[in-house]
Amino acid sequence: MNKKRILILSYSFSSQTRNLLGGLIDGLRQSEMEIHWEQLSPLEELRFPIGTIWSTIIMMLQTFLRKRYPVRTINPVCFEPYDLVILAGPTWSYNPSGPILSLIDRDGKLVFAGKEVMPFISCRGYWRVHYFGLKQLLKQCGAKVVAPIVFSHPTPEPWRTIGVFLKLAGKAPETGSSWFRRFYPKYGHSRQQVENSRKVGKKLGECLESGMPFDKPLFSTPVKSEE
Repeated sequence: MNKKRILILSYSFSSQTRNLLGGLIDGLRQSEMEIHWEQLSPLEELRFPIGTIWSTIIMMLQTFLRKRYPVRTINPVCFEPYDLVILAGPTWSYNPSGPILSLIDRDGKLVFAGKEVMPFISCRGYWRVHYFGLKQLLKQCGAKVVAPIVFSHPTPEPWRTIGVFLKLAGKAPETGSSWFRRFYPKYGHSRQQVENSRKVGKKLGECLESGMPFDKPLFSTPVKSEE
């Protein structure tokens, strides 16, 4: 029996998406399948943290307007047939990240046409605009977009929004003895969420091997830290 083939295309700005995908792939490897993980690399280095409050505000405005950040040429194996393509990345100002948008502009029809594509979203909390916008772009490329896997930061609002902004601006709100740390103990995703991603990967592998369709969500969206 031929092994199922999965292509994972991802961009990770602050390693949050990368950490979650590490767990997902660990889970997928419990099934017999071929996995190619392609991590996108912008032509111009994007520094994390951005460094200042003003530069963070400028980048947030640019990403709200869907600014593209061109990426390096991807491996030719990405254009081969796959049973499932996972397109993974963070939410930037309610949108897919600039490197992901750039990839779709340049290679979308070659990579995604005729394939099932599963968005994998790492976000502060506001992922729906990202998902529906991404879904439309992928459909224009000829992809069949299936239900997404979404991980949102577990810290409640408004602390996670303030914390993410401060982190991007070069501060460290989750460290030290400041009063803010009581409400914002950690930037990004939790260890439990990485473990959850591993479980999701195992389940996803089982579904692929059994031929289960992805027309309906296989997992709760978003996948929360307590699940």
